[in-house]
Amino acid sequence: MPTFALSLPTAIPSLLTPIASAGASLGAALSVWSVLPFAATLLAIAVLPLFIPHWWESNRNKGIVAALLAVPFAIWLLLNHGVPAQHALLEAALDYGSFIALLGALFVISGGIHVRGSLAGSPLSNSVIMAIGAALANLIGTTGASMVLIRPLLRANEKRRRRTHIVVFFIFVVSNCGGLLTPLGDPPLFLGFLKGVPFEWTLRLWKEWLLVNGLLIVLFNVIDQLVLSREEKAVKGEALLEEVLEHEPLRIDGWHNFFYLIGIVLVIIAKGQAWGTAPAPWPFGVQEGLMAALALASYFTTRREVYTANRFGFSPIIEVAVLFAGIFTTMTAPLQILNARGGELGIAMPWQYFWATGMLSSFLDNAPTYLTFAATAAGQAGVAATGATYLAEFLARGPEAVAVLTAISCGAVMMGANTYIGNGPNFMVKAIAEENGVPMPSFVGYMGWSAAILLPIFAVVTLIFFR
Repeated sequence: MPTFALSLPTAIPSLLTPIASAGASLGAALSVWSVLPFAATLLAIAVLPLFIPHWWESNRNKGIVAALLAVPFAIWLLLNHGVPAQHALLEAALDYGSFIALLGALFVISGGIHVRGSLAGSPLSNSVIMAIGAALANLIGTTGASMVLIRPLLRANEKRRRRTHIVVFFIFVVSNCGGLLTPLGDPPLFLGFLKGVPFEWTLRLWKEWLLVNGLLIVLFNVIDQLVLSREEKAVKGEALLEEVLEHEPLRIDGWHNFFYLIGIVLVIIAKGQAWGTAPAPWPFGVQEGLMAALALASYFTTRREVYTANRFGFSPIIEVAVLFAGIFTTMTAPLQILNARGGELGIAMPWQYFWATGMLSSFLDNAPTYLTFAATAAGQAGVAATGATYLAEFLARGPEAVAVLTAISCGAVMMGANTYIGNGPNFMVKAIAEENGVPMPSFVGYMGWSAAILLPIFAVVTLIFFR
């Protein structure tokens, strides 16, 4: 990759002045001030739940905030930039439709799978659940795997006195780092797939996946052994280990939904390979319609008792749909600007992309962060961030492009675990744990866990893979 001598402080002023020359790209014509609606949207998502949590609980209020920021921005963009703005906003709308179709289908189908009974609450059993979750996340997404496994894990450990560390590591592994191997695993990778990354490309990340999740699970097992040992010493006269080894037989209700999940995988593969339409891609609506049909079939063929047992409701997916409508709309400006002028930021090497993507994914949503830095890298390589396959064109530039997109993918997926707001399942798992009596750390307290455990592991990843 080319390097850039221009430093960040000198780059910022140049971005403040829009370029309006004839034939200039939309990204070159936009002022950096046009990213403010996007920044405000992400800031609202991060801050409002902390300061006005009750008001923010309403999806209607979330919709009001998203609309107040997105609608004026879209109108301004159309009035001032005409046809290029129309194309950019239409592309964002199509990406949003595909994105929500996948998340909605996975949400409904995984919500129809209920694991009854429990495993033993021993360190070995807990570690096995983590490992299963890391694999399962690549088939039904980090959200699906988290929702399917968190309640059986909590039931398995209900006799334990100290369970906070179990849930924290579950978020690290199952809700984030596990979903690195397929576009189904985590939203950033699915957006990459929509932009031309081959479905099987992410399988090449198995070494990074194995190292990070392997280290996390081994470290968790050691910590869980120590915690259980201390618990046994503190509770004299009680055989705590024998108690946690007791468990109820496992049974899966709604097992037929696994066939619908296989159907989702086949639809995505078929879309990527353009089955039936090659060499032309599938037109918009085919993939989305098939996913919706599978979700509806799952919903109407699953007994209501299964959804009741899972406390299933549509509010979480409505929340995602509302917020991401605003994100995808306002994200148009930073994507276009970074694609046109991202080289001025001085980020060029894989390790820089790994940490830059990861740090933003920690505090913003990792899906738009992935697209933002992917557009930046593509722009540096002379690839315009437009059309449905620009990342395929970027990867075709050679090993350096592959190394950069690998770093962006790993940073977006893995470092979403650094905070509660880094990835959607994090807060959901926290809420379920607290409902079951597990005291979870505060926002800052959780960051203490991630700083102590995740950051050293990510440093190792950098030294091995991204130097």
